[in-house]
Amino acid sequence: MSTKNDHHQMVPLGVLLKRELDNEKIENPDIIHGEFNQSKKGEDFTFMKTECERIPGDGCTVFSVFALFDGHNGSGAAIYSKENLLNNIVGAIPSDLSREEWVAALPRAMVAGFVKTDKDFQERAKTSGTTCTFVIIDGWIVTVASVGDSCCVFESAEGDVYNLSADHRLETNEEERERITASGGEVGRLNAGGGAEIGPLRCWPGGLCLSRSIGDMDVGEFIVPVPHVKQIKLSSAGGRLVISSDGVWDALSTEVVLNCCRGMTPEAAAAQIVKEAVGLKGLRDDTTCIVVDLLPPEKSTPPQPQPKKQTKGVFKSMFRKKACDSSSYLDKDYTEPDVVEELFEEGSAYLSERLETEYPLCNLFKLFRCAICQVELNPGEGISIHSGSENPGTSRPWDGPFLCPACQIKKEAMEGKRASGNRRRDDSDSD
Repeated sequence: MSTKNDHHQMVPLGVLLKRELDNEKIENPDIIHGEFNQSKKGEDFTFMKTECERIPGDGCTVFSVFALFDGHNGSGAAIYSKENLLNNIVGAIPSDLSREEWVAALPRAMVAGFVKTDKDFQERAKTSGTTCTFVIIDGWIVTVASVGDSCCVFESAEGDVYNLSADHRLETNEEERERITASGGEVGRLNAGGGAEIGPLRCWPGGLCLSRSIGDMDVGEFIVPVPHVKQIKLSSAGGRLVISSDGVWDALSTEVVLNCCRGMTPEAAAAQIVKEAVGLKGLRDDTTCIVVDLLPPEKSTPPQPQPKKQTKGVFKSMFRKKACDSSSYLDKDYTEPDVVEELFEEGSAYLSERLETEYPLCNLFKLFRCAICQVELNPGEGISIHSGSENPGTSRPWDGPFLCPACQIKKEAMEGKRASGNRRRDDSDSD
C-alpha cells in the first residue's frame, strides 16, 4: 500500500490543537455508533458513552468512550472492568489540566487505570480474566489502550487503514514470550501425553494463551494489565473505527471486515461483520463488534472510501509522527495537509517506562499521591517508580512519579522481582 507521509515531519500535539482553535471551520466530529453480538458463553461485554465530561457540568468538554471486554474463565473481570475502568483512568488525571494537557496525559492515565483496575479486582480473590480494548475520542483525537487479542482498526475517509491495538497472543508475539520467560513464567503448548503437544502457546501455570489481561490472578502476575496505547489525530474528513473481539479477527482479515460493510450504517455494519465471521467459522466463541463512524459535522452518511489493497506491516509507516517535546514548536509555521497524524505509541510492559515524566507533562504526577491508585502519601512514604530499576537511564531513585507500598509490590511482581504467590494450575477453559 502506498504511503503519503514518507518525510515524517514531526508535529507537536500543541500545534495540532492550536490549529483547531485557529480554524473556525474545524468542529468536533459527529459520532454515530452501533454494536452487534452473538453469544456462546455470555462473557463479552461492551461499554459505550458519548457524553462524558472532562469538567463536570461543562458541556464543551465532552468526550466519548467505546470499550470491549472479552472475558474468560467467567465474566467477573469483564463486568468489574466495565464498571470501574473509566473512573480509574479519569481519576489518574489531575483535574486542573487544559484540554491539551488532558489529552496528552491520557496515555499514562490509561496505564495507571488498567493497573489499578487489575489490582483492585484481584484483591477480591476472583479468578476470571478479561481482554480489553478501550477507546477515548476527544474531538478528532482518538486514544486506544488494549490488552489481549481484541483489536481496533481505523479506516480513514481517504481509504487508508490504521491498526490501533496490539495482539498479545503468545502464539504471535515473540517479544511477549521472551518477557514472560525472563520474569519467571513458562511458555509452551498443552501436553497431551506421550510427549505430544497440542493447541496454541500458553503461559504456565494457568494455561492462558494471552500475555496481557485484566484479572487472571491464578496464572501468575507476569501476565500483566499494562496496555499498549496508541493515540492519533484524525483528518477532518473522519472515518470508521471497528472494535471487535477475537471471534471476528480469527475468521476475517482486516480488509474483509472493512469491505463487507462498506456504505452501511454503523449498526448494520456491526451486524454484518459478526454474521460474516460466524458464517465462516461457526459460533465457536462470543463474537462482538462495535462500529463507530466519525463524520464531519452535518454529514449524515457513513464514509465510503475507495477500497485499497492493504499490505500487512505498513500501518505504522503511514502516520505522520510528532515530537515528544516542547512548546517551542508552537511558534513555527506548519502547513502540512489535513491527514491522520500519530501523537503517541508505546507498548512496554514495564511501569518505569510507561509512567516516566519526560513525555509530555513533567508535572503530571503529584509528589504525595500514588501514580497508580491515587492514594494520598505521607512525606517520605512514596517509592519512586525508578527504584530498583536495572536501567534507570537519567532517572534517579528519588525522582518521581511515586507508588504506594501496595502498588510497588504489584510492580515488582509484574516484573518478576518477587514470587507471585501460590498459583493454582488450571488447564481448563483458558482463553
